[in-house]
Amino acid sequence: MRRVTLFVNGTSYNGKVVAVYGTLADLLSVASTKFGIKAANIYNGKGGLIDDIALIRDDDVLYISEGDSFVDPPNNLESPHEFHSWAHTDWITLNVGGRRFTTTRSTLVKEPESMLAHMFKDKDVWGNKQDEQGAYLIDRSPDYFEPILNYLRHGQLIINDGINLLGVLEEARFFGIERLAEQLEGVIKNSQPPDDHSPISRKEFVRFLLATPTKSELRCQGLNFSGADLSRLDLRYINFKMANLSRCNLTHANLCGTNLERADLSSANLDGANLQGVKMLCTNAEGASLKGCNFEDPAGLKANLEGANLKGVDMEGSQMTGINLRVATLKNAKLKNCNLRGATLAGTDLENCDLSGCDLQEANLRGSNVKGAIFEEMLTPLHMSQSVR
Repeated sequence: MRRVTLFVNGTSYNGKVVAVYGTLADLLSVASTKFGIKAANIYNGKGGLIDDIALIRDDDVLYISEGDSFVDPPNNLESPHEFHSWAHTDWITLNVGGRRFTTTRSTLVKEPESMLAHMFKDKDVWGNKQDEQGAYLIDRSPDYFEPILNYLRHGQLIINDGINLLGVLEEARFFGIERLAEQLEGVIKNSQPPDDHSPISRKEFVRFLLATPTKSELRCQGLNFSGADLSRLDLRYINFKMANLSRCNLTHANLCGTNLERADLSSANLDGANLQGVKMLCTNAEGASLKGCNFEDPAGLKANLEGANLKGVDMEGSQMTGINLRVATLKNAKLKNCNLRGATLAGTDLENCDLSGCDLQEANLRGSNVKGAIFEEMLTPLHMSQSVR
C-alpha cells in the first residue's frame, strides 16, 4: 500500500493523506471527494503532470487541479492552521543505542497511536534530545529496533537470523505498535517446540532414527506417537514401553525384538508388520488390525503377548508359531487361517473368537475360555487334552 499527501493546486495547507489504490481515475475520484472539487489533473511538486498511477511513489506530495495549469505553492508553512507537509517529506536521523538510522518522518508516524508517532508527528513537541550531530537519541537496543523500523517502512515483519524474537516483541510493546506485537506473538507461538504431551510426527521421529547408530538402543518409553504414520520404518529393538501408539499406522514396519510392554496400540494398524520376538506383555491393542503379521522367529525367539488386551483385533493370516498368548484377552477377535502351532493359549479368553482355518497343532489351550469360539475348517484335529475347562 502507498500513501500520498494531496493539496489543492497552488496551496500548501489543508492537505489530505490518502491511500493509493487502483487506477489514476480512482485517485482523482478520492481527491474530488476529499476536497469537494472536480479533480482533473495531478501534478508532482515540480509541476510535472502525472498520467500513470505507476509513477506515484510512497510518501509523494501531489497537487490536484480542476484542469488548470500547475501553480507553485507558497513556501510559508509556519501558520498554525497550515498542514505541515514536512511531516511526510523531511528526513530524520535516529541514534538508537549508538547506531544511526535515517528515515522519513512519515515512516515514523505510520502507526498513529505509537510512541514514535507521538514523538515525531510534530516538531520538537516532546523535546527530544539530540546528539552533537543532530540525531535524535533513543536509549533502546538497535538490533531489536531495526526490524521495527523496517516494518514501519514496508509493513512486513522480516527478522534476520540471530535476532531474538522476544527482544523484538518487547521493543514493539515499548513503542506501542500493537499490530506488530500481535504478529510477533503469533510467530513466537508457532516457533515453539511442541509440548511434552504433543504427538511426535513421522518427520520428527525419522530425524531421531537417522541420528541414532544402528547398534544403539533408541529409548521411546512413555512417548506419545498417537496417530503418527510410522509405516515401513525399521523400528527393531526400540523400547516403546508404555508409549502411546494408538491409531498409529505401523503397516509393514519392522518391529523385530521391539519392546511394546504396556504400550497403547488401540485401533492401530499393523498389517503386514514384522513382529518376530516382540514383547507385548499387557499391551492394549483393542480394536487393532494385525492382518498378515509375522510373529515367527527362525532363531527360536518367541513373541510374548502374555496378558495383552486383544479384544476385537483382526489377526487373520498371521504367522504365530510358538507365540505366548497366556491369559490374554481375545474376545471377539478374528484369527482366521492363522498358524498357531505350539502357541501358548492357557487361560486365554477366546470367547466368540473366530479360529476357523487355524493350525492349532500342539497348541496349549488349557483353562482357556472358548465359549462361542469358531473352530471350523481346522487344519489339524483339536484334542481335548489341549483344552480342558
